[in-house]
Amino acid sequence: MVKKINKTNPNLIELINKLNKQSKSENAAIWKDVANRLSRSNRRTAEVNLSDINRYAEAGETVLVPGKVLSNGDLTEKVDVVAFKFSTKAQEKIESAGGECISIDEVLEANPKGSNIRIME
Repeated sequence: MVKKINKTNPNLIELINKLNKQSKSENAAIWKDVANRLSRSNRRTAEVNLSDINRYAEAGETVLVPGKVLSNGDLTEKVDVVAFKFSTKAQEKIESAGGECISIDEVLEANPKGSNIRIME
């Protein structure tokens, strides 16, 4: 039985469907997990601050946020951050620290198996 998606954003619906399809074709459970987290209600969608990413991520690591990255705090190490949305300040801070802001679509194509990615909520 297919879980009904109650989202209204067509880009988000397309991304969730793409993640589920990729999970089945590549046998990668990470994409199914991310799709489930993105299909949650808006109240339970992840919002992660840069201070949390700085606290738990290591230099050179790829961190995936199934939601939005907010700019509270600073990033001291070079970390690649993958997310559905970024606040403009957070994007500036990540890039000034030497990291990269990447959409989930781009990582899905570049890393189909989802290896070496840490999910943060």
